[in-house]
Amino acid sequence: MDSVEYLVVGAGVSGLSFANAIVEESQKHGRTRPEVLIVEADTQPGGYCKTIVQDGFTWDYSGHFFHFRDPAIERWLRERMPGQDVRQVIKNTKVRFRGQDIDFPFQKNIHQLPREDFIDCLVSLYFREEEQGASGKESSFKDMIFRRFGRGIAERFLIPYNEKLYACDLDSLDPEAMGRFFPHADIADIIRNMKPSEDGNSESYNASFSYPMGGAIQFINALLYDLPDTMVSYSERLESIDLDNKVATTNKRKIAFGSLVTSAPFPQVCRSAGVTHDEAAFTCNKVLVFNLGFDKKGKEGVHWTYFPDKTLPFYRIGYYDNIMNTDRMSLYVEIGAKSGQEFDVQHELAGVLAGLEREGVIDGHKLVSWHSVAMDPAYVHITKRSLAEHGRVNALLRNSSVYAVGRYGGWTYCSIEDNIVETRSLAATLARASGDSL
Repeated sequence: MDSVEYLVVGAGVSGLSFANAIVEESQKHGRTRPEVLIVEADTQPGGYCKTIVQDGFTWDYSGHFFHFRDPAIERWLRERMPGQDVRQVIKNTKVRFRGQDIDFPFQKNIHQLPREDFIDCLVSLYFREEEQGASGKESSFKDMIFRRFGRGIAERFLIPYNEKLYACDLDSLDPEAMGRFFPHADIADIIRNMKPSEDGNSESYNASFSYPMGGAIQFINALLYDLPDTMVSYSERLESIDLDNKVATTNKRKIAFGSLVTSAPFPQVCRSAGVTHDEAAFTCNKVLVFNLGFDKKGKEGVHWTYFPDKTLPFYRIGYYDNIMNTDRMSLYVEIGAKSGQEFDVQHELAGVLAGLEREGVIDGHKLVSWHSVAMDPAYVHITKRSLAEHGRVNALLRNSSVYAVGRYGGWTYCSIEDNIVETRSLAATLARASGDSL
């Protein structure tokens, strides 16, 4: 039986970030390099943060545009990407509403709507307490939207868009299902935003982002930069975890571990460990992503557009060519569905192309290359039930030195930077505990 101090399951952002951090923490405290093994079921690293290069186009599995709040983290990554051109892009994001492009976030730019829609949104925002009732706590994500923004904004964008995205009843989601990623705005924000700032630009949500010209995989390469090749074992899938004896079984071997860190979806972790859990508490959506390459340029300047219209199959599209300054339109297009739903990819592609043509995104363009990937899970459904059950079971796992991390291990809504912050914090805690036990 093999034995390691730290067994990491998954060579995505979370797993690779933890491996880097635990090595750095050991060096910081003057201890020998810890034994770290990363097992990855796929034949290559990255998880959902993979990049496809095809027919002269560069696409990711989905739109990965990086909003770093901590410049030190971004600097650390860039130092490990020698020669890579990393663009800092001032974001231009739109909402397509009845054939018109409105600046995102919609709720702060209702003054750009047709006059009748603008007045209705503004009036229902002002009188939202009378509409919804001022008393009581927000009971759900849907209730939060109505209470904070009123019927006009909710029904024109926030409800239909998020129903397309999450593919569920928004009343089932927790009011804070999107946490800090939901762009809130009050009446003062909305009115203030009606007047352009002195530099001519309105205040924007996540105003800029970073993107490497080699695609999102460059961030994975940065996380692999300091790690020896022998630390990662590919095509090795975790099958079970013996919590009592701290032994993991893969499709290749048994591995005794001191601590196990996994970014696998939380229900999968529970099943692997044989832990009794409420499976129905953990629901999610599925996202089908089309990466599309065309023979000529399309609309310039915009980086992505949201589509609340339910007669369209997709909820969002993004323009790689407007980030990379290439001369052919390169899009990603996302379709939300219930987890487990089967897609007829050719049928969906035809619907996407028809929708893009209807909205004027393509006009005489010829599709010259395409790629698709289905992600399941994609966005997890954060509910009161999932929060309670995750907290209960996660405590049991941690008592056996099993740590579920990342978006899917934590069953949460978070950024790639959040994954790095989380796993660095975990590494510091485990290194400190290891030092105390010496």
